[in-house]
Order: sequence, then C-alpha cells, then structure tokens
Amino acid sequence: MSRDYRFEKVRINPKAPLSVFAAGSFCRELNERIDGTAALYDEDGADFVFEDNNVLGRDDFAVSERDGAIVLSASGVRGFIYCAGKILRNIVKDGSGFILLASAFGEFSPCKSIRGHQLGYRTTPNTYDAWSYEDYERYYLELMYFGVNTAEHIPYQGGKSKRNHLMKYDEEEFLIETSAFMDKIDLDVSLWHPNYDGETDESAAQLRGALYSKIPRIDHVFIPGGDPGSLPADVFVTRCRAISGALKKSHPHAKMWASAQAPHEIPGWGETFIEAMSALPEEIDGVIYGPNHALPLEELRERLPSKYPLRFYPDITHNVRCEYPVHFEKNDWHYALAACLGRECANPRVREYAHLYEITKDYVCGSVSYSEGITDDVNKALWSCLDYDENMSPEEAVSDYCRLFFFGADTDKLARLIFALEENWQGAPDENSGIDITYDGFLAAASQTPALTENWRFVLLLMRAQCDKLVRDRLIFEKSLLSRARACFESGNRAEGIRILETPFPEEYMKLRDDIEKSAAFLFRKIGLQSDVERYFADNPERGAVLDTIDLPITDRAFILSKIKENGERNILPLFMRGEDAAHHFSVALDGVKDEQQGEVYHNFMGDRPSVNDGTLPAALFDVFDNFTFVHTVKGLNDGKAYTMRAVYLDRRSENARLEIKANGTVIYSGAQFGRKDKEFDREYGHRNFVSALYDIPAGTVKDGALKLEFAESDMGVMISEIFIYEK
Repeated sequence: MSRDYRFEKVRINPKAPLSVFAAGSFCRELNERIDGTAALYDEDGADFVFEDNNVLGRDDFAVSERDGAIVLSASGVRGFIYCAGKILRNIVKDGSGFILLASAFGEFSPCKSIRGHQLGYRTTPNTYDAWSYEDYERYYLELMYFGVNTAEHIPYQGGKSKRNHLMKYDEEEFLIETSAFMDKIDLDVSLWHPNYDGETDESAAQLRGALYSKIPRIDHVFIPGGDPGSLPADVFVTRCRAISGALKKSHPHAKMWASAQAPHEIPGWGETFIEAMSALPEEIDGVIYGPNHALPLEELRERLPSKYPLRFYPDITHNVRCEYPVHFEKNDWHYALAACLGRECANPRVREYAHLYEITKDYVCGSVSYSEGITDDVNKALWSCLDYDENMSPEEAVSDYCRLFFFGADTDKLARLIFALEENWQGAPDENSGIDITYDGFLAAASQTPALTENWRFVLLLMRAQCDKLVRDRLIFEKSLLSRARACFESGNRAEGIRILETPFPEEYMKLRDDIEKSAAFLFRKIGLQSDVERYFADNPERGAVLDTIDLPITDRAFILSKIKENGERNILPLFMRGEDAAHHFSVALDGVKDEQQGEVYHNFMGDRPSVNDGTLPAALFDVFDNFTFVHTVKGLNDGKAYTMRAVYLDRRSENARLEIKANGTVIYSGAQFGRKDKEFDREYGHRNFVSALYDIPAGTVKDGALKLEFAESDMGVMISEIFIYEK
C-alpha cells in the first residue's frame, strides 16, 4: 500500500473464530489510545476485519485493504496477534483519532523459526519476581506484537522453592498456570532447566518427568552444560538423553536442547561434547550456543552434525562481567559509567546489538535471549524484530517501539533519544556534552507530553538519562577538586587541600540525585523494578540495583581521603602522582587494553562492587583483565637500560598456579603465581583484594625503545590490573 489511512471511531470484526482473543486485545489497546471509541462489531462495514487465511503458515500474517476495510489475515491465534501488533506499531495520533501508516501493509513471514526471551519467575531478576499473572500476560502480548513465538521459564532453582516475599506465587504453581495462558495465545513454552548436584540419570529423569506431566504445554527444554553445570560432556549428553525420554512421555512433540556451555573446571569439554554429539543421539533435537561457550560459534556450527539446529542464547541484559559487555569488540566502556550504572541498568544498546545480530545470524535458527528483567526492554524489541525480519534497520525497530508504547508523544524525537542514550556511553562522560543534551531532551519530552511521566518505559529511559548526567557532573566536579587540592598539597597548604577534597556536592547535583530516587520509587510501584537491595529488595547489588552503585567512587577522591583518615600525618602528594614517576604506567581501567589478545577475554570489573569499591580502591584498580594470557606493548623506553616492573594482580591464589612472563621473547620470570611481593606498595597504594609483585628486566631486553610483555598462567589465569616500569 502506498497511502496512509485515518480512523477515529473504529469497528473491529473478529470474523475468523481463532481471532477472537487477538481482536479483543486489539480493541482494548486502541481504546487506551483513542478514548474508548473502538468496539467489536460482527457485521459488514467494519474498519478492521480479522479473516482466516489457511494458506499462511502459523507464524505468517498479512495486512491488506479491501473495499475500504483493513483486512488482517492469519491462520491461527498467534498470527492474529502478530496482525494486531503490526497495526499498533504503525499508528500515530491525529487529533481524536489516528493514522495507520502505509508501512503496516504487506505479507510477512519470519526469517528465524525460534524467536523468544527468557522471563524466569525466580528471585534473581530485577523485575519479574514482583509480577502478577496479569503483568506477565500483558508482557507476553507486548513481546508477541514484535513477532515473538517463545517465552522461556525456569522451574525451582536447585530442585526446591526459593520464593522471596515479593513473589505472589510458588514458582512451579506459576509455571503450570502461566503455561496454560501461553497455550491459549499459542506462545511456545520453553524451560531452562539445569542439572542439580547429586542427581543420577534416573533420578533426574524421574524428578523432571513428574513436573513436566503437570505442565499443560512444553515445546522446548534447555539444559545448560555449564553456568550452571559441572558434568563431563559425555555424561552431560547422556543426562540430556535420559531427561528427553521423560519429557516426551507427556509432551511427545517437545524438543530437547543441549547447551554447549562448558564448565570452567573441565578442560577439553567442547571436544568431548562434539564427539558425543557425532554419535547422533536421537533424543536430542538441537544445541544451544550461549555464555561460557565450549567452542566459538562458527566452529561449533561447522563441527556439529548438520541434523542439529543451533539456537542462540544471547545475553542482551548485562553490561559488565558478561558475554557481550558494553562495546564488546573493544571493551572500552568508561570506568566511571561502569562503576555507577553497573551490570544491569537500563541499557538500550540498539546499534551494538544490531551488529551482534548481523555477525551471528547465519549460524543459528533463532534465539531465546537471556534476560533478567525490564532493563533490557528496548533490546528485546530490537532482537525480536530482527529475528522476524533480519533486514529491518535499527531505526525502523526503534520507531516501531516508540509508536507502540508512546502513542500520542513525539515518537520520532523519542526514537532519537533512545539512540542518544547509546551515544551517552561513548568515551569519557566528562568529555561527552551529548549527555546533557540527551537529559534535556527527556525533560522536554516529559514537558511536552505529561502522560509520559506515568509510562514506566519512558521513566526507565529518563532514569538512565538522569544517571548518565549525574555521573558526568560528578566526574567533572571531582576532577576539579582533585586538581585544586593537588595544587594546595604541592604548595604545602595541607589543610586547604583537605578542605577542598571534602567539599560537598552542589545543590543542583543533589536535586538530580533526588530525582533519580523518585524515578526509582515510581518504577518499583509501577512495574516492580528493584533499584536497591534494602528498600526495593533486589537480589543483590548487581541485579539492577542502580541506587546501590550510583554513588560509588569514580575518582581517587575517596581513596585519598581514606588514606588521610588512616594516617593524618602521611605525605599525601604521592597519592595524586600514581605512576607519574614511572617510565611507563598502564592501568586496565584508566587506559584500556589496546593490544590484540589470544582467545576470548574476560574483564572482571570491580568498580561496581560496593564491597570492594568502598572508598579504599584506587580508580586504577577498577578493572581486572582475566585470561590465561595477557599481552602488553610498551614504547618509549631506552635500549641498553635495565628496568624494574611492578604488576598488580587480583589476589586470587592457587598452589598449582605457575606464572611465566616474557619480555621481547626473553623469560624474565617463571615460577609461583605472583613472584616477589611488593608489600610496601600494597600497604601504601594498593587494596586488600589486590597484590603486587616486582620483576627484573635485564639490560639489553628493550629493542628499538619497545618491549612486548607476555604473561601466561594456565591454572588460575592472569588477573592483572596495573603495570609500572621503572628505569633502574
């Protein structure tokens, strides 16, 4: 269709028997938008007609125009819900009615067969455990409006209930009840169901078989090999086969998915898994690729027998300490933002996840994402859109999201603001003036359309903009204090330097901080978002508890004040000069890892941990590079000179660890885990969770002013944060 259509009073005819639910939902949605002027209508002359088309597949649908009516065609409940979603994603307010955009029309078929998200009702998520059945049912439909056909749930964790006081239902009571509703709307039911310690094949199959027989609908069961899981790969495959037998007694068409996620403690797990799967076990229907994967995606697809489809389990909910941290190809998210916003804040990463989708789509049959609540709501919509139509642009997906959820507002502006939130995380926040522009944009949108302030999705995004601005303002403020205080200490004016460091935040800053509290309180009341542990009952600080991390230190201001408190007479100036007296100083947090590394690396970010970043942690130690090897190139040294190197490690010890360090190919250390400890440095400049060690770099090692350092440790790995190099 090449033209738009305008509607004011809307008549909806559920002509197809299987469209009654979708038509009723569509009518309610329209009445929320246009003041009760939509109604069901069972005669000719309706504006929207839901019509059977048995030629279409279960996941297909079509929107067309015939004799002035909009015809919504599908072959079942699912397709009719998709029809409703397509309309709702393509209407814009016009006076007392709305305009249906031409982009709603066409015939639509998905490019991926599995399109879903994990919505586990357990204590871990930052939202779901506070929800009612009605909340879940609403969210199922909202996801289906983007083409979702699967929702994944989780039985008892560890085989027993861990119900908290937010949860209105027993977990398995909920599972049984909600799967019946999912069956009503033809939404596939998937279960994430790990193995438990102490089980045998027989006991595991018996326990699960008894549960599965009570659940009205199961389409998929996903058993992780690791995370959690500790079975050897061949034993794991045998266990999956046994459980599959129990599953198919009550649900013969359900599929068993074995996840190639490897336990950390079992070397070679992936090779054994491929060998076991090469025997073509009939009880297993597919394989899942997810966090802690045993093999890279391309290699897993290449080596896995072709009869097994590969399903993706993308983590679109986490920002640090995860499979795809912010800017996952560079891992350069600024430490101040990471410290304050943490692992599970609201994180629309539209362009980044669109890129992730593009580089993974050719290997998988679809996906069910890893999600821990509503903080990734935009990401769910994006990923769902792409699983249905891989050619949809990020701009189209976000525009659809805004038209669906922010009807009546300036949706083009709101779409730009969502992209701006992603841009807020580029570079250092004190240098990114776009953060202020984004924040002002959200305030203007709220002023222009006051109803947005009662919309949880808008307030969630507004709160992110508020948090970004707070971090920027604090970083600018504290850097200024540190610069002024240092000048005082350099001139011998110690008292004035301390007074400057203790300067309270300005009133404007405190008002913004209070606004964040108000947003968090609203989100808890409205949707159950748990923004801290004490008042809103988050599972722990890294589970969306932004209020528990937003005030954590982001400069050395608190660290220096803690040292002054510890010893009021000590020389403070060296604390401002960390690494300045070295020929080379490198911090993973402050400088970022620039050298190409071997394998898939992990950053164990410490800055957002309240128990670690408590005012005693220098900013240089906020981030820990964690891998079996580490490569770092140093330039600007002098050939012929001898040097001393200090390396600062996370203090995780193992008697079996053997560390080897090479400098330009020459072994400069081979021995116990750390080597010669630098206890004085640790006492004066370190932290209780870290340990430093000294190494000699002989004269003649430096070549052309450069040094290539190579660290290797095959047991615990190299967990390094900082390097100092001094000329002897």
